[in-house]
Amino acid sequence: MSESSPELTPFDLMGGREAVIALAERFYDVMEEIEPDLAALHELDEDGRVARGPRERFGLFLIGWLGGPQDYMAQYGHPRLRMRHARVPVDVRMRDAWVRCMLTAMKSTPMPDDLRAFLEVRFAEVADFLRNVPEAG
Repeated sequence: MSESSPELTPFDLMGGREAVIALAERFYDVMEEIEPDLAALHELDEDGRVARGPRERFGLFLIGWLGGPQDYMAQYGHPRLRMRHARVPVDVRMRDAWVRCMLTAMKSTPMPDDLRAFLEVRFAEVADFLRNVPEAG
């Protein structure tokens, strides 16, 4: 990202709360479309779609992670991502599926190109950090 605007966060550059919530919603919609096995690991509603709870929590998490208000922390405490994902075996295949969903969701989210490139790297790093199943070797 540009060094010329250090006071602007990714949250600001994306357009704020509504834009980040829209990305979170699109992410889960994409997951249901292209990675149904990944979607099935989440709490589902009566229609078999990822329920409002996970969608809203992820939206709040993204807002804070991107530099916006820390509403997730106020409601749920520290994200403790590895602990919260420990119940699910996250292997390379699952990591890649998650990243595919996020990159696809980001394609339909307006944002500056340098921010998109920055977030692509950061999302991939976080997804890799959550792997808890070693590669077969």
